Amino acid sequence: MNHRQSTEAALERARALIEDAEQAPSLDTLAEAAGLSPTYLQRAFRRRYGMSPAEYHRARRFGQFKASLRDGAAVTDAVYDAGFGSGSRVYEHSNRLLGMTPASYRAGGLGASIRYTTTDTPLGRLLVATTARGICSVTLGDGDADLQRRLREEFPQAELERVDAGREEWLDAVIARIASELGWTDAAAPELPPLDIAATAFQWRVWDALTRIPAGSTRSYGEIAADIGLPKAARAVGQACGNNRVALIVPCHRVVREDGSIGGWRWGVERKRELLARERRRVSA
Repeated sequence: MNHRQSTEAALERARALIEDAEQAPSLDTLAEAAGLSPTYLQRAFRRRYGMSPAEYHRARRFGQFKASLRDGAAVTDAVYDAGFGSGSRVYEHSNRLLGMTPASYRAGGLGASIRYTTTDTPLGRLLVATTARGICSVTLGDGDADLQRRLREEFPQAELERVDAGREEWLDAVIARIASELGWTDAAAPELPPLDIAATAFQWRVWDALTRIPAGSTRSYGEIAADIGLPKAARAVGQACGNNRVALIVPCHRVVREDGSIGGWRWGVERKRELLARERRRVSA
């Protein structure tokens, strides 16, 4: 086993310990289990999974909490089912991890304020939506009515406000970044705003792996599963791709079936095929 494989195995031991723990293990406990120094573990874990061990544990519990809310559980029941111990700890982090309070999330975004805009792209109409905390939705469709309907279905109780281009810094930045990275414009790509997406720790790991696929390249679900250290989780990787709510920013269009066939895409197979073809032409040029 080479050094990279040894480190990957050590990180997987630490991750497994976090997954099984009701209370977040201390960094020293994780480091001892992994056979690494606490400082190195902290740095390597964040590089591998996109978050610190403590953040990973918290995101895992929020994934359970979110699922309970969606299933109709009372907030108090969901708090204890997810192992938080008290409601105050949930509300300390709910704005960042859910983008709204738990009760609001369960109620379809009740009380949340979402600003959005639409624009033309070579792949059809693009809708970008943000909360006060970051990007919450990026979708492609044939027309504004369809895109707005999907946004309303995702956040049925939120306050939606359409904003014309040029009046919302974050919305404009997302559009400019996508256009630049996909070669739709020669303008420089601005920094992306933060994401405000409710997701499980596993979904974040999958989406982080997708962002490392070079433009013009593809990976299979199995290859992504192996990349995140869970080679038997190809089906779960497919589900995480299907749950992606930010088209093009998290490039799930670069994931194909095990036999190399293009597979499906939330925003249309033909769009996926055209997008991959455009990326390949741009890379070869």
